[in-house]
Amino acid sequence: MHTVFLGLGSNLGNPEQTCLEAIELVQNHPDIQMAGVSSLYRTEPMGVTDQGWFVNAAIGCTTAVSPESLLQAISQIERSFGRVRVERWGPRTLDIDILFFDDLCLTTPELTIPHPRLHQRRFVLVPLAEIAPQWIHPLLGKTVQQLPRALFRQTRQARQF
Repeated sequence: MHTVFLGLGSNLGNPEQTCLEAIELVQNHPDIQMAGVSSLYRTEPMGVTDQGWFVNAAIGCTTAVSPESLLQAISQIERSFGRVRVERWGPRTLDIDILFFDDLCLTTPELTIPHPRLHQRRFVLVPLAEIAPQWIHPLLGKTVQQLPRALFRQTRQARQF
């Protein structure tokens, strides 16, 4: 079995309800065994800031399927909520990302694991640290708990200039 962490986000419709329903669909998926779920967090949008705030969460789970099969499964869950990929970082009914898949490092045209920007995103790191604080990022060699601190220090230093 593989240990996997997923990130969820939504800011269209009823984002809180969407995330709760998506968590339930992940939990009931035959190829995914839920191990833990974070609290829901309301977060400010990044990139395209002229949109509603997001609701974000993290899920810890196990699976026997490949990363590509898992991506297909979570993409189907996204589509069941009407997800259409129109604008990068734009509004969305539901976004589910594979954050970590064991300590695998993978880059294909469809999928990059670990998620390439998770260490730069507080809205990913805070929920993830709630359920997996000691998980070590395979490329950065830091625990999930250490990553938000490094992000805060970088942000604070950048504001000093």
